[in-house]
Formats: sequence, C-alpha cells, structure tokens
Amino acid sequence: MARGGLIIFDYLLDESEDMHSLLLTDSSTLLVGGLQNHILEIDLNTVQETQKYTVETPGVTIMRQTNRFFFCGHTSGKVSLRDLRAFKVEHEFDAFSGSLSDFDVHGNLLAACGFSSRLTGLACDRFLKVYDLRMMRAITPLQVHVDPAFLRFIPTYTSRLAIISQSGQCQFCEPTGLANPADIFHVNPVGPLLMTFDVSASKQALAFGDSEGCVHLWTDSPEPSFNPYSRETEFALPCLVDSLPPLDWSQDLLPLSLIPVPLTTDTLLSDWPAANSAPAPRRAPPVDAEILRTMKKVGFIGYAPNPRTRLRNQIPYRLKESDSEFDSFSQVTESPIGREEEPHLHMVSKKYRKVTIKYSKLGLEDFDFKHYNKTLFAGLEPHIPNAYCNCMIQVLYFLEPVRCLIQNHLCQKEFCLACELGFLFHMLDLSRGDPCQGSNFLRAFRTIPEASALGLILADSDEASGKGNLARLIQRWNRFILTQLHQDMQELEVPQAYRGAGGSSFCSSGDSVIGQLFSCEMENCSLCRCGSETVRASSTLLFTLSYPEGSNSDKTGKNCDFAQVLKRSICLEQNTQAWCDNCEKYQPTIQTRNIRHLPDILVINCEVNSLKEADFWRMQAEVAFKMAIKKHGGEISKNKEFALADWKELGSPEGMLMCSSIEELKNVWLPFSIRMKMTKNKGLDVCNWTDGDEIQWGPARAEEEHGVFVYDLMATVVHILDSRTGGSLVAHIKVGETYHQRKEGVTHQQWYLFNDFLIEPIDKHEAVQFDMNWKVPAILYYVKRNLNSKYNLNIKNPIEASVLLAEASLARKQRKTHTTFIPLMLNEMPQVGDLVGLDAEFVTLNEEEAELRSDGTKSTIKPSQMSVARITCVRGQGPNEGIPFIDDYISTQEQVVDYLTQYSGIKPGDLDAKISSKHLTTLKSTYLKLRFLIDIGVKFVGHGLQKDFRVINLMVPKDQVLDTVYLFHMPRKRMISLRFLAWYFLDLKIQGETHDSIEDARTALQLYRKYLELSKNGTEPESFHKVLKGLYEKGRKMDWKVPEPEGQTSPKNAAVFSSVLGL
Repeated sequence: MARGGLIIFDYLLDESEDMHSLLLTDSSTLLVGGLQNHILEIDLNTVQETQKYTVETPGVTIMRQTNRFFFCGHTSGKVSLRDLRAFKVEHEFDAFSGSLSDFDVHGNLLAACGFSSRLTGLACDRFLKVYDLRMMRAITPLQVHVDPAFLRFIPTYTSRLAIISQSGQCQFCEPTGLANPADIFHVNPVGPLLMTFDVSASKQALAFGDSEGCVHLWTDSPEPSFNPYSRETEFALPCLVDSLPPLDWSQDLLPLSLIPVPLTTDTLLSDWPAANSAPAPRRAPPVDAEILRTMKKVGFIGYAPNPRTRLRNQIPYRLKESDSEFDSFSQVTESPIGREEEPHLHMVSKKYRKVTIKYSKLGLEDFDFKHYNKTLFAGLEPHIPNAYCNCMIQVLYFLEPVRCLIQNHLCQKEFCLACELGFLFHMLDLSRGDPCQGSNFLRAFRTIPEASALGLILADSDEASGKGNLARLIQRWNRFILTQLHQDMQELEVPQAYRGAGGSSFCSSGDSVIGQLFSCEMENCSLCRCGSETVRASSTLLFTLSYPEGSNSDKTGKNCDFAQVLKRSICLEQNTQAWCDNCEKYQPTIQTRNIRHLPDILVINCEVNSLKEADFWRMQAEVAFKMAIKKHGGEISKNKEFALADWKELGSPEGMLMCSSIEELKNVWLPFSIRMKMTKNKGLDVCNWTDGDEIQWGPARAEEEHGVFVYDLMATVVHILDSRTGGSLVAHIKVGETYHQRKEGVTHQQWYLFNDFLIEPIDKHEAVQFDMNWKVPAILYYVKRNLNSKYNLNIKNPIEASVLLAEASLARKQRKTHTTFIPLMLNEMPQVGDLVGLDAEFVTLNEEEAELRSDGTKSTIKPSQMSVARITCVRGQGPNEGIPFIDDYISTQEQVVDYLTQYSGIKPGDLDAKISSKHLTTLKSTYLKLRFLIDIGVKFVGHGLQKDFRVINLMVPKDQVLDTVYLFHMPRKRMISLRFLAWYFLDLKIQGETHDSIEDARTALQLYRKYLELSKNGTEPESFHKVLKGLYEKGRKMDWKVPEPEGQTSPKNAAVFSSVLGL
C-alpha cells in the first residue's frame, strides 16, 4: 500500500496459504513466510518472485532482522538464526515447549514470550526467555506480572522492554533486571482483546490494535515524530468511546445519538422474549416456471435452456420485497417470463427496453443495426464496460457549442477525457447511421482516479445484473464529466507537437468555455443566530432538485409548478450547523443562496431516489392533468376522447397546450420552456413558459436586455425500470437544425429517442411524459434560447503533420538498432489519394463469454474485449515503397489475459516500458497519426481492416478503405485468409510461426497491385471473376491450407522490395 492507503499492487501466491509474516529487508525486497515449508523473496520493483528458501521447521510466523542474522520464529516454539546471504540455519534456540507468541531483538539480546505445555493444554508462560547473542546461550529468565502476548524493545535511554497482554495490560522493564508491578499500565481497548502491537521507528510512539478495528496511539510528546525525516501523518477520526465531545444542551440541532447510554441491569427493549420471536429458516426460492415447462428429462437429470431471468450460478434470496425504498422496484426478483406471472412487463414500451447485440459466427458483420436505427445519426454500442453513460455522451454531442469546443481541444495528456470525447464526436460526425463505440473514451475514463473514488466504474457483473443504481450513477457521472471537462479546458498551455498556433477558437482567456456554458455564479450567505453574516462567492455547474418537505403527505394533491421547485432548488435556503467566527463555535445558521449570473445551459439532476420523490412527481402530474381538463371547461373522462373542435379550442392561446389527444396530457409535469428573470435585489423569478406567453410578453430576445431569459428543454435522461434486464438509461434529445443540415440536408428540429444503438424519432410530448412505474426522470438539460448565436461554431482540426515525425520511445531498453521503421521526412508527407499499407495486432483483455444451448449450439453472450498492441503503416508509393513509417507497440495499463502470440507476434514484456525493446508509444500518440492520415485523405490498404479500425476505435470513410478481404471475395462465399491469397497470387509463404504486421501490410499492398493488374484497374470485371472462380476451386481442393514451405520466403526477408513492384 501507499502512504495514503491506496493499493499499489496485489500479488497472488500460488503455492502458499496462511501467510503470517512479512519482513522488508531493504527498500525493494520483501520476505514472506507462513505455515508452509518455504519462505519467498519478492522484488517490489518488478513485483516478481526472486528466491524461494526452504525452511526445515515448517511454520514461520515471525521474522526479524539485524546486521548479523535473520531471526525466524516457528510455531513449535523455536527461534532459528539464519545467514543473511544463504539463509542457512546458523543457531537455534528452543524457547518454549508449547508455541511462540512473539520475540524481539536489540543489540546482543533476544527476548521471547510464548506458551508452555501443561497437563490441561497450552498455558501462557509468565517467564520471558532472554538470550545473549554473543555467547549464544540463555541467561536468567525474566518474570513479569502480566500474561505476555506481545513484546518490543524500546531503546530510548536504555534497552527497555514493553510487554503487552491481550487484555490490555502493559508493563515496562529492563531485560536483565526485575519487573516492578508499579510499572504496569492499562490500555482501554474498544474490543475485548488487543490483536497487535508495534513501536514506531523513532521509538516515540506505541500503537495498539484491538479486535474491533480501532488503533490506539500512545506518545511521549504532544507532537511526536514517527519516522526519521517523517512527513505529517493524516489520522482517522478519533474513537468517540475514548474522547466524547462536550454537549451543549442549548443547541437545537444536536443529534441525541451522541449521548452515551448508561449501563443498566433492567431488561432492554431489544431483549425480545422467546414467545415473541422464533428462528425462520431461509427457504429456497421456487424454480422458474419457464425452466420446468421446457425441461427435458434423461433419467433423473433435467435439461432446459436458460431463460436469462437470473445471473448464471446465482440465486437471489430476496423472497419478500420491501416498499420502503423506491430503488427496490428496479431489483425485483425475477419471475418466469410471461404476461400472466409478470403483469408489469407490458408497461415498458418495446423501444425503451434494453437492446442487446446478437453475436453470430461472423461477429457483428451480419447484425442488422439498420433495423434499430433508420436515421443518419450514429448510435453507441452497449457491450463495452461502463457503457451506461452512452445516453449522456449523446446529450453532450448534440449541444452544438460543446461539440465544437471539444473537437477543437487537444493536449498532451495521455488520458484526457476531453481529447477522447473529441475523437468520439468526430466519429459521430462521420458516421452515416452506423453505430460507434466509445471504447477509447471509456478506457481513459477507467484510468481517472476520481471516477473510481466516486464509484462510477462498475464491475462487469454489476453492470450485467443491474445491481448498480443507474439513476444515481448517471447523475454522479453527469457532475463528474462536467467538472472534468471544465478542468481539462482550463489548461492554457499549447503543446507544439499536437496543436496549431491558433489553439481553440472559443476562448482566448484563462477561463474555461465549459465554465461559460454551464457555470452559475452564486453568493452563499450564512446568518448565525447572533446576527453575524458571512458571504462568499462560488459557482456550480449543475443544480439538484430539492423537493418540498412533506410533499407526499397531502393526498388531495396540492399544485406545485416545476418552476417553483426549480426556484427553491436554485435559491436554496436551509438550516445547518456551521462555524461562527463571532461565537467561536459551531452554531445553527440559516444558509441562503443568491444568483449572480445565470448559465447558458441549465443542468438539473432530478434526484428521484425514493418513493417519496416518485410520489411527488406522480401527484403533480395528476394535478396538472386535472387542471388542464378543467381549464378546458370539462370534467375528466377516462373513456371519452374530445372532439377535434374542442381540442382546437384547448390549443388556443387561452388554452394550455396544443394536444391531439387526451393521452398527451397524462404524466406530464415538466414544461418545455421556463422563463427566468434576475431582480434588482439579487432575487430570481422563475415561471413556466409556453408559446402563448410569447404573444403576451414579446419575443425572448428582446427581453434578454432586461435580464429575462427563456430556457428551452433540450434533453431528458430517464431511468427505465425493467426487472427482466436490470433496467437501462435512455435519452430524449431535441436535435437542432445544424445537425439535420449536415446529415440530411434539411433544416428542422426533431425529438429523438436514443437507446444505445436504437434511435427513433418521437413526439415531443413523449420526452416529458414520465410514468413513474417504469420511466423515471434522472437528468434535465435546459438551453438558453438563441444559444448558438453567442459562440463561434467553427471547428479547426487541431491535428498537424508534426504528429508523423520521429518521437521518442517509452521503452527504456529500446535502441536505434532495434528500430523497424523509418519515419516520414517532410518531403514525404502523404497527399490525398496516396496508398498506405496498414496492419494491426491485438491482445485480449477479457475472454469471450459464451454458453452452450440445450441443442448443443454455441451462443455468444459477450464477445472478447480486445486491445490494440501494435500498429504498422508502410509506404504505398515512392522510392521507399514497402518501408514502414509507423511501427508502434502500444503500451497498456490494463491487465492482458492473452497475448495471442501465435496470431499477433506479441510476447509478454513487449508492452512493458521497463523491459521492452520495441518502439513503445501511447495509444493516443498512434491514434493521432492515423487520424491525420484519415483527415488528409489517404487510402488504406490491408486485410480485414474493418476489425482493425473497430478495435482501434476509428471511423474511416468507405472510399478510403481498400480491403483485400473484399477485393478477392465472391458473394455468398467464404472469406479467404491473407496467407492463402499470398501463396496463390504472389507465391509467397507468410505467417509461418507467428504473424508480423510489417509482413502482412506489405503483402496486402502487393495483393492490391495484383488486383489492379488482373482486373485492368477495375475495367474488366468478367475476366477477374474467372480468376476468382479458379481461386475458390483451388482453395476447396486444398482445404484452404497452404502447403508446407520448403524454403520460407516473404517480402520482409526480400533483399529489395521494389523488385516486386512490377506485379
């Protein structure tokens, strides 16, 4: 562990168990011993086992070290002295006949305490055994007055011993003198026993650990020094049992739980009589009815397909649901699939249900994404870990100023969320309806320490089962991403290697444009009851809704506009304990919040986390529905539809809304627009705003001059409660005119539902309808009207040609002689249409999850997670054609499960900067090189590039990809490997033992030249079709296997690659 308590690494010991002792022999070497017949030596720098010493007497429980020996204490009661170099036994003391409890060494003395064998068993021996290490013999034992369990030398003025019993008694004495009962002190442990004891390196502090997990610290001075050259230590909160704070009875907000309860001999309320309580065994839950219905029995064993209603190998024991928490509904124990047994399933509309990708033998190639998305906007794939934030990524993307700002940003940080989000936004821009994946963004997200500390990184099992509360999670993620982007944008430095001289077109000052968009400046005022007032300025990037107290107690339904709740949440007033400088103590204070400046984008976390808030939304929606009907002049009729003329009257300026049916008014409390006005006395007026109000008050643009602003609803993120899938998150987004203009060539606004890769246009009323039984609001985005006109929306590509120039390797051992590529010179910079041979190699981070169906077929549940490990680009023309200009090995901080050496050529250690001899770079550095090549318009030639670009997380226009897999392919036939194509057309035998990306990229280039030759540059498709028929006939005869090579030849080993250019 680090000094602050963070775990630096974990080391799993395969052959060891019951480890008891650790000994740090120097700053980088650790000895580990336990109840086995060996001791391990571990190097802390490489985290590897370096030595394994055999111990003759098994059971090393204590280890100490001096400048002469290693001292090992055994469970048999012996202490052995071992050589510092060879670890051989030099001497041995038989201290106790039973077992050894503790021992310590100082100077020439060794003192030990332990247990002796008695008739009734082991008994704690009150005689300490003391040995002289000069003569290697025992001296007079030391009798003590406590039961010794721990002992340590405290060599401050003399060689004093501290002897501790498990009951908390502490005695100090000289090892060669007599113990005095007056020197006994007592430690007051919280638990019944002391479990450990140690002395600081400075000998100024004693630390006791008890069985309740508390640590007691004794010192000889108010400000002790624990270690030589020590830094200030941060302690946990002191135990309230040892030091109770003074209680002031005049404080109204004082929690009464701070008052200790006195001891009593009377019966306590919690002591239930046996007649009123009985043990209830936990019964097993019933077997799913769907399993019993489809089960086929063979003998006494039944086989049935998995209905996927529960996690594999796990059975929840929540047999009785609690209604106290609203969250419990999202985690209802699964019942058999069927409308009769699970009547609430029909509530969740099909388009709102969690979408999953069905994997086949071809992976994703035959999955029909167009069935789920008939628009030209790009969805996001959900199978990546922590992809629950897909809906929020879409919300940020469809904020035009945010999209332009993020894409203009580029910095030198390896894991910068703003940079990765900009790369993802660029992919969403290029896509024409094909889904994208945020794998690189989420990879950087997992490396941010703050994200882990906030609990935003879910384990795969929690995400699959829906254990995490998605509504709370996405609201915390919303606050985190805005704060992180704000910090990333505040950096003023302009890295020369990545950015142009112009920098970002948004901001020239030191303030962040994220702050200009989202930040709200406030004054926080604290008023003490003594009259003292403290005012401080602050800012926030979002607000959290604060609901009225006791809002669900009035069942009759009290009307409360959303604007009123929003004003209450923004101008928050609350009573709390705070420090008063005038009173010089904590006092009940009234804290109020006044707004100085309103943000351009108003972000609201709804915080509907319990039944109380859910009932409030439900009740307000019912009240709003009744008022809308009564305003029309009629009564509510559940089975009656209004006539068209009546609805036209309802849609008039005197009415409330333009609705085509009564269903559009149900479950609606949220307004589409709100009007906010800053008053002269620092107050804030908030009211709901409709299109009819604009006729009465005038256009919003004219009122902005008087401090009046109109905010339009732009996005709502909702939590879908579906017990069958564990729930999901979706977003309703009003896509603006600029996005439609770029994608479809039309200028209009439209609401869409974004459910991962499912995108569907919806009616605007659907975005504000929340049926609290299954559709719960989580996040709201309101945008100031005419926002885009305030910002420069031009995007200047920040990636320059300098990213292709030579760069230093991260590997410490990499030398120039190991370089496998020649970087591009300035006169070799690629132009539009230039050919570049590309190949990539990958390693596996997570294995594939699959299951066997009852009929014996294999079904992929989750594909393997791959990470790019090597990327090679070779020149496709010019005098240096075929010579690589990029051959980067990608450093990874994630654990690699399988290096796939047979197929990738990547070996363990190639990606480790400490021991690698390759040209090692970061993924971001190589990604920028490929992005520059794509943006400049080069054409990539390779074999199976679709998978390569998918794992690298790049979106490449189809006219820039020349894939030999499809060039040499006939419809409805199998894909042919690069090895077979090279042997058939080029008479080259490649990929002998392992794959090499340089060899594969060169071969793909040659195959493309061969394709141009055989097809006459694509002008004679019929003759080339005959060539393909001959290829497939030959392949079937040889079972698609290349004959064993007599002499291995490949373009990598060719003397001059240009000799094959005439092909």
